[in-house]
Amino acid sequence: MRIFKTSAEIDLTDIDLSNVSENISNADKIFETVVNKIGEYLADIGINLILSLFLLIAGWKLINILSKKMKEGRIFGKIEPTARSFIRSALTIVLKILLVITIAAILGVPMTSMVAVISSCGLAIGLALQGSLSNIAGGFILTVFKPFVVGDYIKSGEFEGTVKAINIFYTKIITVDNKIIVIPNSKVSDSALIDYNAFDTRRVDIDITAAYSADSDDVKKALIDIANDNNNIMQDPAPVAVIKSFNDSAVAYQLRVWTKTENYWDVKFEVTEKIKKIFEERNIPIPFPQMDIHITKEYT
Repeated sequence: MRIFKTSAEIDLTDIDLSNVSENISNADKIFETVVNKIGEYLADIGINLILSLFLLIAGWKLINILSKKMKEGRIFGKIEPTARSFIRSALTIVLKILLVITIAAILGVPMTSMVAVISSCGLAIGLALQGSLSNIAGGFILTVFKPFVVGDYIKSGEFEGTVKAINIFYTKIITVDNKIIVIPNSKVSDSALIDYNAFDTRRVDIDITAAYSADSDDVKKALIDIANDNNNIMQDPAPVAVIKSFNDSAVAYQLRVWTKTENYWDVKFEVTEKIKKIFEERNIPIPFPQMDIHITKEYT
C-alpha cells in the first residue's frame, strides 16, 4: 500500500491562492502596529527613566545637604548632644528610603508589589541583623528616656568612663586613662548602669581601720578635723565619722563627707593621704593583720 503520492500525481488545482496577498498585507500591518507600540512604550519608559535618574541624584544630594545643615544649623545645635547624632543619622536613613520608594513609583512599580517586596526584605534583613536592630532600638531608648547624657561619668557592666557620644548603633565612652570604649546600645540599655553625674553633689565614703587599743573618740575627732580643713568638703550636710564594723585585727571606721561631683576624686585622694599623716602625728596605731595563738598544755 502506498501512503504518499508521487509529485507527478499531486493536483495543484486544488490549492486556493486567492487570499495569500491579503494575508501578507495584514501581517505587515500587524507587525507595523507592534513596532509602533514597542516604540511608544520605550519612549515612555525612557522619559520616566531619565526623570527617575534625575530625581535620584538630586534627591540624594539634597538629603546629604540637609543632613549637613542639621549638624551645623542653629536650630539643630540647640538639641542636646545626646540626641543630636542619633536623630540626624536616623532621619537621613528614613529620607533616603522614602526617596527610593518614590522613584520606584515613578517607574511604574505597583505599590502593592512594592509593599510586599519591602515586607519580605524587611523580614529577611530583620532576621539577619537582629543585633543591629536591637542596637537601634537601644539607641532610641537611650535618647528618649535619657538615663544619662553626653558628658556623664557612667559604669555599664565592666566598663566605666565619660560618655563621648550616643550614635545609632553604639555608645562611646572615654576612660580615665584616655581610652575609647565602644559599647553596643543594646547592652547599655538592657543592663544595669551607674550614672555618677546624675546630681551636682556626691558623698565620699572613706574606710579606715585603727587598732583596738586606740580610743574611738580620738579616731573620729581626727577624721572630722581632716574634713573641716578641706575647702572642697561641704559643711551642709556635715561630715560624719562612724564605727563601721569590728574586724579580726582592727576596728573599721568610715568617714562620710559631701562634695561637688567634679571634686570627688580630689577629695578622696587628699583625705586618704591626710588620714595617714594625722594618725602618725596623734599616735593612733594603724594595725596590720595579725593572729593571736594560745597554747594550752595539758598535764597527765
